[in-house]
Amino acid sequence: MAEEVIKAGGTPHYPEGVAVVVGGSGGIGRGCCERLAAHGTDVALTYRNNKARADDAVAAIEAAGRKGHAAALDLSDREAVVRYFDDVAGRFGAIHTVVFAVGADITMAYVGDIDPDEWERTIEGDLNGFYRVFRASLPHLRKQGGSYVALTSAGIPRHPPRDILSTVPKAGIEALVRGIAREEGRYGIRANAIQLGVIDAGLFDRIREQVSDKFVEAMKNNTALRRFASAHEVGDAAVYLSSSVGSFITGHSLLFDGGYAV
Repeated sequence: MAEEVIKAGGTPHYPEGVAVVVGGSGGIGRGCCERLAAHGTDVALTYRNNKARADDAVAAIEAAGRKGHAAALDLSDREAVVRYFDDVAGRFGAIHTVVFAVGADITMAYVGDIDPDEWERTIEGDLNGFYRVFRASLPHLRKQGGSYVALTSAGIPRHPPRDILSTVPKAGIEALVRGIAREEGRYGIRANAIQLGVIDAGLFDRIREQVSDKFVEAMKNNTALRRFASAHEVGDAAVYLSSSVGSFITGHSLLFDGGYAV
């Protein structure tokens, strides 16, 4: 990994192998897939149900001149997650990056109004899902070093009302990210998080249906830049943290919120 960094200079660079984007068929996940491919790495992605969107993402990866691969994956199935990473490593030779871009389809609710069943489903899908991904991919990243990038929430440092179903599991993911960074660094493994503000893609498309236009406009005005980010901007941040240009960054949570926390 050190030699790869020296060769790269200031240009994002990846070693041989593949970047895996878990949840790569979603709006934000696809943005990550496309930017990773644009910066010179093959990309394997997972999806839950929507094969058509996953196939479109693979087509975009291949249009950038890289190899792409999509597979359905149930993150609640521990053995299936292990098989998936073993298969990807066999197909591409090595795994150098894992981007966790999974977001649960949540209800915008105040803390006192959260449905207990939805709480448990969200913790299971987000936090436990990330843990299974980490455990299954770790043996492969230990072979040559690599990088984990988890997409979390800007609501962790500054709580937005009605967003607790997003922030609680993401906070747990960030704790795990810091643990990975500290304990796996000796293997050349880095781990970082991107604390997402409002991104005009993916989950936000569904959240719009639960709130008024006035509420959406207020969300925008709560940012210093008075706008939402795009999925490709998230992808650029993921490239920065996972590639050679971020080679000395680990255990960090990048606040990606357009100035919401200012």
